Amino acid sequence: MPKRFVVVTSRFSDLPRFPAGLELAEALTAAARQLHETSTPESTLDTAVRLAVDLVPGADHAGISVIGRDNRRSTLAWTDDVVRTAEEDGDPGAGHQPYWHRLWNTPVAEVEDSENDEGDDALSGLGLRSVLSLRLRADRRRLTVLTAYARKPRAFDETALRIGRLFTAHVGIALDSATVREQLTEAMRTRDLIGQATGILMERLDIDAAGAFDSLVRASQRENVKLRDLARRIVDPSGAP
Repeated sequence: MPKRFVVVTSRFSDLPRFPAGLELAEALTAAARQLHETSTPESTLDTAVRLAVDLVPGADHAGISVIGRDNRRSTLAWTDDVVRTAEEDGDPGAGHQPYWHRLWNTPVAEVEDSENDEGDDALSGLGLRSVLSLRLRADRRRLTVLTAYARKPRAFDETALRIGRLFTAHVGIALDSATVREQLTEAMRTRDLIGQATGILMERLDIDAAGAFDSLVRASQRENVKLRDLARRIVDPSGAP
């Protein structure tokens, strides 16, 4: 199951709402800067949903979720609990396809008025009348989606759609960058851990570095344990974090 993150508004007191007269290019540049200043994919998602409410005209709430081929949805980040409820209360098996099913074939899915669109009773029951859902990532197995919600019907016009699509492009780039940084950091940590384990085996078994590394690899294969996990056990037998 994907890890879940909730955004507390007070955490973003230093993120200004963009004034109405600010040029779109300047607003997107400011948003992109804040996205790229995040240090992990999780913090990128947190920042993205808050900025979506600030940037997309008409948006009152926002969330980012992963959708599987069975159309079941799991929320990764949300601005309010109402978003989490809206995204996880949907029932793909209720005899109709949810609105987000369209995202497999198009980058955008909308609900203009949940009280008039058949099958969106769950949204209207939560006071959410309009939805603008945009793809962030897509592959054969899953979609990553940013969705803006509004309490008013027909809240999202062509301007909102245009800004939303531009914003999701920035979010996608920032998320990719944060993911690469996290992977590189983990690779460096793994390398250091394996180096420490190799040194311990050299001393313990009185062998050279190549022999110690080969011994570590063989043990990993024999026990069907990842190399980094075996190295961690050697470095810290007590299992302390």
